[in-house]
Amino acid sequence: MRHTKNETVTQTLTRLIKALDNQHPVTITYLKEEKDENGKRTGRLIETIRTIEIHNVFVSQAGDILVRALDRETGEIRSFRVDRIQAYTIHRTAYLIPVPAADARESRTVGLTTVEVLYPVDLPITARVQLLADALAA
Repeated sequence: MRHTKNETVTQTLTRLIKALDNQHPVTITYLKEEKDENGKRTGRLIETIRTIEIHNVFVSQAGDILVRALDRETGEIRSFRVDRIQAYTIHRTAYLIPVPAADARESRTVGLTTVEVLYPVDLPITARVQLLADALAA
């Protein structure tokens, strides 16, 4: 298990993008925002553990780096902020869940303005991470 407090964002992104390239699932310890019984956000962060299959990495309009992935527990596509990932483990197994047809066509989170970072898939991982960093600076 790797703890994100012990590495740079670039190191974390490099490893997560490599997991995406190799289609290896990742188990993350994540801080999600708690919701009350009415579904309203409380502002309190609670720790959760998820195993995800990453399908995209992008930068939001607010400047947050997001990982778009299938949650193995629910089978739903979710977005996870990289700065809220506390720890992660990359598995050596392969992806199990096919991307739902509706989500395969829609690559962005609904209701969230994003800045897409496009790069050739044959570009080295470190160059792709640099593209993400450049997009954040823009």
